[in-house]
Amino acid sequence: MIQETDSAAAPHGPLEAITDHIFRVEGTLEKGPPIKRVMTVVRLSGGDLMIHSAIALAEPAMKELEALGPVAYVIVPNRYHRLDAARYSQRYPQARVLCPPGSRKQVEKVTRVDGTYRDFPGDQRVRLEVLDGVGEIEGVVIVEDGGEVTLVLNDVVFNMPHRRGVGGFILRRITGSSGGPRISRLVRLGIIKDKAALRRNLERLAALPGLRRIIVSHHEVIDDEPARVLRDVAATL
Repeated sequence: MIQETDSAAAPHGPLEAITDHIFRVEGTLEKGPPIKRVMTVVRLSGGDLMIHSAIALAEPAMKELEALGPVAYVIVPNRYHRLDAARYSQRYPQARVLCPPGSRKQVEKVTRVDGTYRDFPGDQRVRLEVLDGVGEIEGVVIVEDGGEVTLVLNDVVFNMPHRRGVGGFILRRITGSSGGPRISRLVRLGIIKDKAALRRNLERLAALPGLRRIIVSHHEVIDDEPARVLRDVAATL
């Protein structure tokens, strides 16, 4: 259920637990295409939080988020997902703001950046990697916990159902973004530099033992045969 928020935030849903250490919020854009934004929150092994693709939340939801632990990292997953990054960097000045190397110049136009994915010091539960074949514009968060692996991807893989109306027509027929797990036409044109390299990278991620789910930054979690789905997506490159 989407709820109204304060003036600093767009409408969003509740903070939902995916596992004991992974949480997710869906939000919408007040203007633009009918596309849902997804913020992922990962609790590191020491209890600190990592925010991936930040969404400005209403104050009660922000308090709920902060009750999970101190915010230590704000991850801006590419140059197109910087809308609310400054709000988080200002609210949590102690947090380190990280982004992929190829997106740093653009992200720095709206918020401070303390480093890239390669500057993440590592954690027993979480690691950051820059994806191959995308000009270092985007990466992946890999969470290993209790024998399960969760991948947090961004724009490289969409999992959006078809939408209605003119916006839905554009997403389906022009941008090729809707209709289940896929690589959208916009990503193929604007992000991918080396299809073969990205395909190999996605296939390697699909082969990770214990892969349980893939969280993407637009719409639905992929939790039904995620390894097969990722291999199928990679095969389209």
